[in-house]
Amino acid sequence: MTETSPGFFHSRRRGTWIRLRTLILLRWWAVIGQMTALIIAQRIYDLDFETGLCFLVIGASIISNLVASTVFPENKRLTESENLLVVGFDMVQLALLLYLTGGLHNPFSFLIVGPVIVSASAMSTRSTVMLGLSAILIVSLLTKLYSPLRTSSGEILRMPELFLFGNWAAIVIAITFLGVYSRWILSEMRAMSDALQATQMALAREQKLTDLGGVVAAAAHELGTPLATIKLTSGELAEELADAPDLKDDALLIREQADRCRDILRTMGRAGKTDQHMRSAPLTAVIEEAAEPHLERGKPIIFDHGATQASLRSQPTILRRPEMIHGLRNLIQNAVDFARSRVWVESSWTADTVTVRIMDDGRGYPPHLLGRIGDPFMRRRTGRTDTRRPDYEGMGLGLFIAKTLLERMGADLTFANGADSFRNRKSHSERTGAFVEVTLPRAAIETSDSTASSVRDGGPAVSS
Repeated sequence: MTETSPGFFHSRRRGTWIRLRTLILLRWWAVIGQMTALIIAQRIYDLDFETGLCFLVIGASIISNLVASTVFPENKRLTESENLLVVGFDMVQLALLLYLTGGLHNPFSFLIVGPVIVSASAMSTRSTVMLGLSAILIVSLLTKLYSPLRTSSGEILRMPELFLFGNWAAIVIAITFLGVYSRWILSEMRAMSDALQATQMALAREQKLTDLGGVVAAAAHELGTPLATIKLTSGELAEELADAPDLKDDALLIREQADRCRDILRTMGRAGKTDQHMRSAPLTAVIEEAAEPHLERGKPIIFDHGATQASLRSQPTILRRPEMIHGLRNLIQNAVDFARSRVWVESSWTADTVTVRIMDDGRGYPPHLLGRIGDPFMRRRTGRTDTRRPDYEGMGLGLFIAKTLLERMGADLTFANGADSFRNRKSHSERTGAFVEVTLPRAAIETSDSTASSVRDGGPAVSS
């Protein structure tokens, strides 16, 4: 599988996904809410505060919105720094309003958490930490620095010190918890979205290769007759030009090149000569086709195929689905990459299921990661090159793609270490590395004419 460029998944580019229009609309809603709260506090509850200054602060948001709507196009996408400036402006504007209306004694002080959550959902970790620390600093200052709220009779509205401290602690905890929570959830959603997109790209590529194989097979079939005619004609010309050595050599060269073209087309179309064969094949043929790109990598792949019941010696004929071929190929690639010297691929079948086991003699999966096998981006790049896999990006996409494609077909995957699974089996004592078992329902992969086209199973085969 061709690795996707790490820049494709660069999280800091996500800041450019946010439209300025979106933030402008959110700010309009905030302006309406702020004005409504001030009017209700003044007209209904008869509170005394710096009304003029409060509306001046709100006016700054209105002016900035009008300027942004006029100067910039509606579809403008903000960069990371531009997003930080916009959200930072909103936080400062809200802090000034809270300063003028009682500080943390104002029940709306918890709204200071809003900009931090927006940052955690849309911007980088650095920007989120910066805004979070700024929000904590603001609420800490607002515990001491604020213009008190008064009633019309001059009574100052304030909460007891204990409740004030509780309000401050609740806001700080909310900033920290909701910021981290939003960041983690969004990061996992983005990682899963990127990994699923990579899975779709891999599946599309495998489907194109399958389609190309059918086209090549059809081309080989159609060109067979013209090439045979060229070979026959050039042979007859060579016999008739026995008295002209130069022309005879040219005729023989034409026949030789026709044979070469036939051999090339036969090689390219070896996957199948008919559409029916391209659609289905014996189980063992599909497994060995999946392993084929890794047979010449210096580590023998040992195939062992056999039914688990004596009454089912004939192996099933299954659909050559790109999902299955690509999924098994990724699992085999992972085994070859980390094996010390060899890899084992076993297949067995019952009346209801087909099982494929892939084992190697490497070090196996790290025990603390066994529960996370198949998660996208599980491996973090450390800047050091893995000597066993010099071209490996280390993002965990290979196993994720294999797991996703096979589970989409109804498969159950089990990941373990051979040292634990085969501890008491002397015949498997060498298989100490990673162990993957794929169990598929026969009904999901078997063709309707499987019985008619089944073949007798042979003994174990060794490829290197």
